[in-house]
Amino acid sequence: MKLTILGGGGFRVPLVYGALLADHAEGRVTAVTLYDTDPDRLTAVARVLAEQADGIPDAPAVRATTDLDEALRGADFVFSAIRVGGLAGRAADERVALDEGVLGQETVGAGGIAYGLRTVPVAVDLARRIARLAPDAWVINFTNPAGLVTEAMSRHLGDRVIGICDSPVGLGRRIARVLGADPDLARVDYVGLNHLGWVRGLYVGGRDELPRLLADPGLLGSFEEGRLFGADWLRSLGAIPNEYLHYYYFNREAVRAYQDAAQTRGAFLREQQEGFYGRMKDPATPALATWDRTRAEREATYMSENRDVAGAGEREESDLESGGYEQVALALMRAIARDERTTLILNVRNRSTLSVLDADAVIEVPCLVDANGARPVSVDPLPYHAVGLVTSVKAVERAVLDAAASGSRADAVRAFALHPLVDSVSVAHRLVDGYVKAHPGLAYLGAVRS
Repeated sequence: MKLTILGGGGFRVPLVYGALLADHAEGRVTAVTLYDTDPDRLTAVARVLAEQADGIPDAPAVRATTDLDEALRGADFVFSAIRVGGLAGRAADERVALDEGVLGQETVGAGGIAYGLRTVPVAVDLARRIARLAPDAWVINFTNPAGLVTEAMSRHLGDRVIGICDSPVGLGRRIARVLGADPDLARVDYVGLNHLGWVRGLYVGGRDELPRLLADPGLLGSFEEGRLFGADWLRSLGAIPNEYLHYYYFNREAVRAYQDAAQTRGAFLREQQEGFYGRMKDPATPALATWDRTRAEREATYMSENRDVAGAGEREESDLESGGYEQVALALMRAIARDERTTLILNVRNRSTLSVLDADAVIEVPCLVDANGARPVSVDPLPYHAVGLVTSVKAVERAVLDAAASGSRADAVRAFALHPLVDSVSVAHRLVDGYVKAHPGLAYLGAVRS
């Protein structure tokens, strides 16, 4: 079975390959093709993968290419993890927004909209190519903003594109461990959009154990989201939010913390990865050890500004465990390729799952997965506080898709102005101007206003 990884020079690719190395079952992935536009990054990651595979006789064969069509032909699965504009683009997204006093996070608020406006046209082109060159392939999308990009690709690939994210997986596993349950046996009631969802129940042996967690301040303070949001707020919600909802519930504090920080997250990652890929140009550099040290630093500093706002302190060892997007990707591929029926939290088309959204809206919910793909399970209706956020952000995503398709500046302004974390139409106009100046790839939205 052949897996093609788009963005094959990306820093997190060794996580995916590591998961493949641990899979020895029949029908596993035997060949991996790495595609990237940057040959130096491809070479660096291929070196890491080679060291990972050292001594493993049945390791999947790896080849690297900068030819997209060649990479796609014959693929059974396509894993998309591209970053349009690179980390320099992310850093610019953050800075333009912060200069206007609004959040510039990669997937949330103005920064997420800008990233989507850059990424959707490229993702649509990829979807069309995949439909032409690998029509039987299943596409697993991890490209951010994951829900938005998955929805854009689904217009050309239908249900053969499925979005994944590690945030809800990691949250569910942390809650289960705190409650003394086996994370692999617990059933998580999770619903929302990508980076905008809530755990509303955690079932062990058919019994919902979440009320026990919400009633115990000690347990709530023992894991990252409990410290991040605070016990009182979680009890008020009656649910555990995805960590990204901290940007909504504590927006003023988060914006202030990001404005006061010495550098943005994107700028930090840009410097860190430039250092990593720079060191990897030396053939004597131990590839796997260098990558592993860099990854550990990356995980330890994740959402540090938000933890400072909440007084949550440093990340604990249990919080540093990867949410496991590579394990989700492997489980998804195994379920489809081997018809191993399982339930996973995924980004898929709504169908009739949430009545407040139309059938084609991509949502993030538990899904039944087998050889026929992923189908969302039935869930209870959203509470009113969640309905407002989910429908508002989905309206923003639709405006981004409209702008990417039409090249309309008015659609782009509408996307920014409708977002709950952008508080002014005037600010929305200035954000569009700022992003057009910062990114040549957004020239399709027209000239900057004089």
